[in-house]
Amino acid sequence: MSTERRECKTLPIIPLNTVLFPGMTLPLRIFEPRYVQMIQERIKGDPRIGVTLIKEGQEVGGPAVPHEVGTVARIIGVEKKGRGVLLLTTVGEQRFRVRRIVHDEPYITAEVEMFPLRDANAPEVGVLVNVQMTLLAAYMELLSQVSNAEIRLQRIPESPEDVAYLVAMLLQMPLSIKQRLLSIASLPAMLREEVVMLRSEIIALTVMLRGWDIAEELASPFNFSLN
Repeated sequence: MSTERRECKTLPIIPLNTVLFPGMTLPLRIFEPRYVQMIQERIKGDPRIGVTLIKEGQEVGGPAVPHEVGTVARIIGVEKKGRGVLLLTTVGEQRFRVRRIVHDEPYITAEVEMFPLRDANAPEVGVLVNVQMTLLAAYMELLSQVSNAEIRLQRIPESPEDVAYLVAMLLQMPLSIKQRLLSIASLPAMLREEVVMLRSEIIALTVMLRGWDIAEELASPFNFSLN
């Protein structure tokens, strides 16, 4: 039986129609009185909040049920914009898992445990990261062609975990799939899942640009063996 003890804390939660990953910058426009109150309370002390994808409910004006796995967001900038409106700049830090909802009036507060990626030192991680970076370069080049705009990495990932989260941010996938990636427990499993997604997206974008025959030919160099 595992004796691992994870850090637990109480966090105010904002359920949103977005999936926040560690390392990702997220601007927020806060205008509902309950969330304005939340932010005013947080910036006086611990400037961290929890951000989750909405599982049920709505983002504005009513109750919402958060997904179990979310990300701690640190508030790094606050600007008052008009009466009762706050413009926030936040950045994702650590993943968390909701253990229980403490209360939901006027906003949700939950007891959470930190949820770091497991197996970061597994032998296959290095191989998977190299494959990821090759696929990511091809993917971003295709996105640039499709959008007629140059798309470049603003920073080079410093760790395998950073690579996994960066790819999750950049993949043009539905929120449900991004939430699935955020919820994966181990780093090798997340990297493997993303390799499959990148390959699929490369083929789809190539078909869009050049047709199926050329897509099959161009996709062949990316059929890496991960066994």
